[in-house]
Amino acid sequence: MKKSILFSLCLFYFGCVFAQDVMISVSGGVQNAADDTSLANVHVVNINTVKGAITDADGKFVIDARVNDTLYFSFIGFKSLKARVTNDWINYGDIKVKLTEVGIALAEVVVSKHGLTGFLEIDSNNIPIYEDRVRYAIPGLEGAYEGGSSKPNTVSRAVKALLNPVSSIANLFNKKNNQLKRLRKIKEDDEIRNLLQDKFDRETLVILLGVEKEEIDQILRQCNYSKQFINAANDLQIMDAISECYEEYKVLSR
Repeated sequence: MKKSILFSLCLFYFGCVFAQDVMISVSGGVQNAADDTSLANVHVVNINTVKGAITDADGKFVIDARVNDTLYFSFIGFKSLKARVTNDWINYGDIKVKLTEVGIALAEVVVSKHGLTGFLEIDSNNIPIYEDRVRYAIPGLEGAYEGGSSKPNTVSRAVKALLNPVSSIANLFNKKNNQLKRLRKIKEDDEIRNLLQDKFDRETLVILLGVEKEEIDQILRQCNYSKQFINAANDLQIMDAISECYEEYKVLSR
């Protein structure tokens, strides 16, 4: 009798462990917490698998997940939310996720004189150009990225910085190696790319990459991206910039 009970408990235990490791389709709906109206085009990202989905016109979504995976919900004008996939969610399905609207205070807008003449040739010559920044590429690698000052040895200094095993960028990349390996997965998911294209706050990148916002800025500075680019780029451009720098670093450090 005791053996039978023990055997049953073992089966139950391994069954639970197996169930938690199985990838299944998780469904639900997203609503506005204020009035329970459905929210369409909400981005849903499985942080563990780095896969994304989007809600339909009725606020419904379906995404692959395992038990204990974390789903990240993001929608412009609403506070982002993280929710853990539980056994109850899987068993009962159709969970309602409610997002809270956030108030956005608009800063005072000051209109300054631009001195436009109306003539394209004249006005285009007055566009400010940051002449102290250059873009460079490394032979054999696709793409290019922003370098430092446009002085002699700019490229060689940047390459030496990447090759230097004791440099801060090498230490940072080695420290964050596991997190940054997720970059390739993130770049391959169209839903996540669409989400990042509309965001400028680095919040989603911090969650997806598992790094702090300050570390993202540090990586970009060490990779010689300009302050103008760091401040003005959207999250998708920032992700692509980090990815390029990381891939080049891996090639150069071999």
